[in-house]
Amino acid sequence: MFDLRDLYQQVIVDHNKSPRNFGKLDACSHEADGYNPLCGDKLHVYLQLSDAGIVEDVAFEGEGCAISIASASLMTEAIKGKPVADFEALFRDFQHMVTSDLAEQPDDERLGKLAVLGGVREFPSRIKCATLCWHTMRSAVQGSHNTPAKTE
Repeated sequence: MFDLRDLYQQVIVDHNKSPRNFGKLDACSHEADGYNPLCGDKLHVYLQLSDAGIVEDVAFEGEGCAISIASASLMTEAIKGKPVADFEALFRDFQHMVTSDLAEQPDDERLGKLAVLGGVREFPSRIKCATLCWHTMRSAVQGSHNTPAKTE
């Protein structure tokens, strides 16, 4: 019998070992730092927005736990090529998913592969690991790059 936890673990391990869009993005229009003082996760995100507000390219660097790196990798895949408004909606949907009641099923259609990170709800201390990259990207989009993003 297939267990959703197996998929969760496989996706996390895959994106942690081979993170997508990992590295410095030389031509970027927006960037921001993120830091989780509770566990030491650190991220730097790079974003290239078109004049029309489309995420033309996105990348990240940093170090952190498997959940933090996997979440950043999945996030960059999900937002590349999309309008900033879609990122904002996805940010809200993702935040809701990881903080919602365990009985509430993630919206697989809306979240796609990101839905596997819904498993962090079972480990409240790991929610900040999964959301750090999202808060950091939001800081980059909003031009708040002077102060590191936090998950508060």
